[in-house]
Amino acid sequence: MALEDPGAPGMTREQRDEARRRRAREGVAAPAPRRGRSGTADRPPAPWGNFPLSELCVLLAMILGVLGVIVWGERGQVMLLAAMALGSLAGLELSIREHLAGYRSHSALLAGAAAIAVSTIVLITVGPAIGLAVAAAVFAAGFYGFRQLFKLRSGGLGFR
Repeated sequence: MALEDPGAPGMTREQRDEARRRRAREGVAAPAPRRGRSGTADRPPAPWGNFPLSELCVLLAMILGVLGVIVWGERGQVMLLAAMALGSLAGLELSIREHLAGYRSHSALLAGAAAIAVSTIVLITVGPAIGLAVAAAVFAAGFYGFRQLFKLRSGGLGFR
């Protein structure tokens, strides 16, 4: 007798319950969970616990973005810049946390953020002629370094 997967699509609740009872009577273990993307329960926890800091930053960024478009003018443009900065920081924080935990690779994103930060400083101080070359070098070195770090943290996987 074949045992159905209790999570199979198209099964009614009664059919799933009956399959579970039958497995319990026969002493058969439940089928292995389906392969695929990891769930949210597997994500690395935030250092501040259950407080939704990143989500609140994204919410504030969305509010500032809408207000910036409504107000416009100089004050609205400042609101839009603040919205972009807050939203970017919230996403970057999650990327750093997932990358360092070996949960998902964000090598390109983190290398790009480092390249933007360094090239901005170079563009302001030296000029645009060198800024692009510095950005490309920082991105390449950062990507390699973040990729190696992820391999170390994930047990040898290059991406996940």
